[in-house]
Amino acid sequence: MSEMATRILEESLGKIVLVRLRGGKKLRGKLKGFDQHLNLVLDETDDTTDVENVRKLGAIIVRGDNVVIISPPPR
Repeated sequence: MSEMATRILEESLGKIVLVRLRGGKKLRGKLKGFDQHLNLVLDETDDTTDVENVRKLGAIIVRGDNVVIISPPPR
């Protein structure tokens, strides 16, 4: 992972991020931690894949090889 990506993720700790996974699933949650493989720990997570049926997932771990994109919070 690049130095810039690490810095952006560090700045996003404790904030809400949007995560898109392989297969089209979309998650929104508070970033609690990450590692060099892009494994993510999210809290207060919602599955926003179907905007009409948002599911509460709570605290989860997302395996890094499933992550397509992470959108940090607006500055």
